[in-house]
Amino acid sequence: MSEAKKLDRADVEQQGGRKARSTRRKRPVRARTIPIKKMTKEQMRIGRLLYPEMDHGRPKVRAHCAGGERPCPFVSCKYHLYLDVNPETGSIKLNFPDIEIWEMAETCALDIAERGGVTLEEVGEIMNLTRERIRQLEMSGISRMIEKDKELGINLEQFAEKAS
Repeated sequence: MSEAKKLDRADVEQQGGRKARSTRRKRPVRARTIPIKKMTKEQMRIGRLLYPEMDHGRPKVRAHCAGGERPCPFVSCKYHLYLDVNPETGSIKLNFPDIEIWEMAETCALDIAERGGVTLEEVGEIMNLTRERIRQLEMSGISRMIEKDKELGINLEQFAEKAS
């Protein structure tokens, strides 16, 4: 047997029988989703006891939090990068399950937007997604803008051509 096949077989055995795929992902840990349907009533009860619903002085508008504490402590904000809550199913997606909030370099999507243009690689690293997935989301957003353009009569096609 060739030396390359021996090494390849050893890698497969080390991975628990599965061959590892090569990927462009910068981080080895993928986002993890916690579906509400799979949580038991006891887990929900304990969660409500540990984290009762309180206002905590959460900012109501961007102007209130622009110069605020960083990393942002308000993970329930829809612009926070640590977790996402699906409004339809209630499931919670932990974008960075392997790190704590205070270990994140960037925590607010609005802070990043204020910086200006960001490359696909930078956005992918910030959101723990691949460059290709970010490109797909960008194209989806542009197509939605074009649909709204037709509804409202605003000419956004020039923008779409520049982005492609």
